Amino acid sequence: MSRPDDGATAADPTTPPDQDAAARHATADVPHTPDDRGSAEPRRRKPRDKPLVAVITGPGKGKSSHGFGMLQRSWARGYRCGVFQFVKGGKWKVGERKAAQVLSDSGEGGTIEWETMGKGWTWIQRDLTESEDLTREGWAEVRRRIAEARYEFLLLDELTYPISWGWIDVEEVVATLRDRPGFQHVVITGRNAHPALVEAADLVSEIESVKHPIKQGIRAQQGIEW
Repeated sequence: MSRPDDGATAADPTTPPDQDAAARHATADVPHTPDDRGSAEPRRRKPRDKPLVAVITGPGKGKSSHGFGMLQRSWARGYRCGVFQFVKGGKWKVGERKAAQVLSDSGEGGTIEWETMGKGWTWIQRDLTESEDLTREGWAEVRRRIAEARYEFLLLDELTYPISWGWIDVEEVVATLRDRPGFQHVVITGRNAHPALVEAADLVSEIESVKHPIKQGIRAQQGIEW
């Protein structure tokens, strides 16, 4: 499968770097802006770099945090990043989202777009109240954005749950990931990852639970859980 940056040629030394990168990338079928160093400079990648699918699963705490850590790394490398949260509703004010907004606005790295289920789905114009319908809307939008190669790093937080509930067809998910164009890392988090999803992934980590404060009656708290 060809990649948008296949066949990139050496830069013209007489052309300013930013203009040269933008000109070389203008014909590629990848959304970009002149300030988007992630898509405008594909030569930053090494030949060994391959787009991966990662699944972070298991009963232990830290699956989403694992994904957010990779998100920060990708932002630092100038990647176009996206986050879709499939379980937490729009009213959840998670610390990672606030941090991502600050990073994205800083202009120091890449960009981060963040979509949260429920009222947080920014593209929905009609009123949807059923969680299953909202989830399917979210997945349909993810498929559209993958098809247009909008991101170089995409975190699908807690996607494993609607797959387990039968709201999203796992075979459709696998096919979408397998056939994604361009250079797109995709990370999926959540418990009980479907075997087909595990089989399709390049990287799978299972987080076990050894101890958890809830067993001592300590409730979830800000700065640790959100």
